[in-house]
Amino acid sequence: MKPTTHQARPLCLIRCVLLVALAVNLQAADAPRLNFISIVTDDQSEWSVGAYGNKESRTPNMDRLAREGARFVNAFTCTPVCSPSRATFMTGRYGTQLGVTDWITPKQGKDGVGLPAKTVTWPGILQQQGWRTGLIGKWHLGDVAHNHPTQLGFDTFFGAVGGSFKPKDPELELDGKLTSMEGFGADILTDAALRFIETNRAGPFALLIHYREPHMPYGPVPDVDAAPFANLDPTIPIASGTNAAQVKQWTRAYYAAIHSVDRNLGRILTLLDELKLGTNTIVMFTSDHGYMIGHHGLHSKGNAYRIDKLAGAGRQTRPNMFEESVRIPWIVRWPGVTKPGQKISQRVSNIDTYTTVLGMLGAKAPPGNKQEGADLTPLLRGKRITPHDAIYAQYDLQNDAVDSMRMVRTRDWKLVRHHFTGGADELFNLRDDPGELKNLYGLAAYTKAQARLQKQLTEWQRSIDDPLLNRLEQK
Repeated sequence: MKPTTHQARPLCLIRCVLLVALAVNLQAADAPRLNFISIVTDDQSEWSVGAYGNKESRTPNMDRLAREGARFVNAFTCTPVCSPSRATFMTGRYGTQLGVTDWITPKQGKDGVGLPAKTVTWPGILQQQGWRTGLIGKWHLGDVAHNHPTQLGFDTFFGAVGGSFKPKDPELELDGKLTSMEGFGADILTDAALRFIETNRAGPFALLIHYREPHMPYGPVPDVDAAPFANLDPTIPIASGTNAAQVKQWTRAYYAAIHSVDRNLGRILTLLDELKLGTNTIVMFTSDHGYMIGHHGLHSKGNAYRIDKLAGAGRQTRPNMFEESVRIPWIVRWPGVTKPGQKISQRVSNIDTYTTVLGMLGAKAPPGNKQEGADLTPLLRGKRITPHDAIYAQYDLQNDAVDSMRMVRTRDWKLVRHHFTGGADELFNLRDDPGELKNLYGLAAYTKAQARLQKQLTEWQRSIDDPLLNRLEQK
């Protein structure tokens, strides 16, 4: 029996829907995979970028990315010092889960301290799924063979396996050999990045560029980067004991180093346009952690030192989780997805990098690989989600001082515990005191807020099997 006209219409409609769905799936399967470029600076604060409100630093290319993509305005690092922050960035796991809790000294690096052998990294996942992967610049996650970049997800590596390197005429690893280079480090790294992009233009590729700038020493830099700030009288924070002339000199040099990165970022964006790769290449820009130049009377990051102790008493480290140390710039230009000038206000962390990069590129994480971050792709697509009720951070200082800091930060509050140092714990009401000038820890009026935050912090420590919590509970 043939179906009636009334019956045939629904059947036809169902067939049409199925055919359209099949066509969409086939089109998605045949669609070329996106390229990915990640740019990470060293010691660059959020406050140093024009797109984040700085009117004296000159960052036109970072600002261009923000205009053409999405800017996270509440982005944080899990550890305000290089090696553990970079370990988190690569793996979506906290430093204590990886055995990397402070910056790795040259001796430690040669002794095998670094990312454990066979650690799953997001570049490694992309490598296994068909992306050509490269790292150019700073690694600082171990010097020996088993934790070399080429053993942890990268097809090619050009740069420094250790910490920093000279800003001019550096020695860098090239084809497995330490090689003397002539020129300025940021330019040399960018030259290598441009060659990688041209060589792999057929894609898909994933390129990570880790500049040493604006890490100390801030210079020398090319004249083109220093000149814009030669006569600048920079706005600086003034704290008790601050040598204003010194802080201004540091600030000018810091801005010049950032300008060097920004100028080279412009070279990368220009090449993408020339090769017509801009429409199928995601570009992500961020830093490993924040930085202070005079803020709270300090210089540097989570292991900052007091400016008023530069002379006479010697350098004095001040372990901290101040906003300037833990806030990072994070900008993503995802063609066809992020809206131009998009601002994302939800709190996010660099521990989210692993899941988010895989989400953007449609790569699949291996089953059973524990990671702690959230997938931020819905935010980048313009959807409203709350990836984190609170941001957590940790830092076990070993090299510049001894301290074990743990932080929980909500929208309005921040609790920082300094274990084994005695009397250094901090509680700040960020709504009323965004500059973190008044420590409320231990005050009777804030007992409930302190207890609530401590409960959150302890629960998080249990969830990641924090060895510090085990030590505290055994005391």
